[in-house]
Amino acid sequence: MSNLALAALLVTEIAVGGGERGPWQQNDSRYDYVDDPAVALDEEGRAAVAWVDQGRKDVFFDGVNVSRSPATFSWLPRIALAGNRVYVLWQEIIFSGGSHGGEILFARSEDGGKTFSEPLNLSESAAGDGKGRITPDLWHNGSLDLALGPGGAVYAAWTEYEGALWFRRSTDGGATFAPRVKIQDATPARAPSLAVTGRTVHLAWTDGDIHVATSTNGGASFGEPVLATRSRAYTDAPRIALDATGTLHLAYAQDSRILYTRSRDGGRTFEQARAISRPGGGFPALGIDGANRVYVTYELFPQRQQRPRGLGIVVSQDGGRIFSPPEPVPGSADPAGAPNGSFQGLLMQKLAVNRRGDVAVVNSSLEDGKRSRVWLMRAR
Repeated sequence: MSNLALAALLVTEIAVGGGERGPWQQNDSRYDYVDDPAVALDEEGRAAVAWVDQGRKDVFFDGVNVSRSPATFSWLPRIALAGNRVYVLWQEIIFSGGSHGGEILFARSEDGGKTFSEPLNLSESAAGDGKGRITPDLWHNGSLDLALGPGGAVYAAWTEYEGALWFRRSTDGGATFAPRVKIQDATPARAPSLAVTGRTVHLAWTDGDIHVATSTNGGASFGEPVLATRSRAYTDAPRIALDATGTLHLAYAQDSRILYTRSRDGGRTFEQARAISRPGGGFPALGIDGANRVYVTYELFPQRQQRPRGLGIVVSQDGGRIFSPPEPVPGSADPAGAPNGSFQGLLMQKLAVNRRGDVAVVNSSLEDGKRSRVWLMRAR
């Protein structure tokens, strides 16, 4: 079988916009383009896509304005589905007195995305939340994640420019949240990723090496973090996911390749990592279906210092033991050669996989001065 049952791949245009990206002038910047897509699938195979209209400075879901804050940029959403409920988490460039703007906002819909609750500020700090910092001069926005658990559990994690990793949970479907909890004073923390089964919550992040902390009580508390990788090279953009057997899978970027490892003992130890892409890959996404097939997509960089163009994919049919040769995702590169989004940062949610094996991938592009687009690719 080809990586994405490629012959069945369907491409759908989600949004088209302008091509203007002026100089950064905080919330007065002159932007007019669409970007920042995120995708989720329900168990019937329905795909949900959120994206950002930079001209309007808001997050949209199926044409519905989720953030409703035209004075401040809203960026890099994450979405999750549970029946008729839609949950959206995003980074809003609110300046609260710190050195960098950023707060983490949340909204939910109980009618399939027709209407959304008033946004709730989960971070409420001046620390530049959502900044995935590597050095004082290098970071990616979108350093946040969202996951659901049973019984109406909703989990959110994010990092701040000042270095800390934060976590909040809701036990009532996102109506209210417990106080935020600091997981780690990292140096600094970046790119959190959540994976949930029952009352077990795994949380991964990087500070140059990748750490995984585990909660066995629904996020009420976390154990001591485990060092999942140890390398002289900078390890970046971890993504974790659980399969039906409880194996915890981890994909991440290192030295322009995508590496993979897994833990079969609840995140206490990890196998020796191995490269699953050719050089020129970064910022992976990870999904697993009910047959324990493991899907990893990633950004394709034609040159190290250039923007990515198109996405790559590898698939394991046997739970991560063997991966297929890397291939481009058909339709993932803009026909005009425009580079991939997001232009705010490449920590994104571009892949969704459900239990029956439906696969959805999103991408965006910006052709400078001409046009921008967001599109969805579907396969099974």
